[in-house]
Amino acid sequence: MLFLPREEGQGLVEYALILVLVAIVVIVILALLGPAIADIFQNIVDNI
Repeated sequence: MLFLPREEGQGLVEYALILVLVAIVVIVILALLGPAIADIFQNIVDNI
């Protein structure tokens, strides 16, 4: 049992990779839907 590898840092790396993947997905969605969302908000502001 003295030579078992430590795997504490591995969990942090996996969480970091998941966070990066989620961030990339959010950025792509906002890049694709950004103009449509801006138009919706602009219509709301125009109607007020």
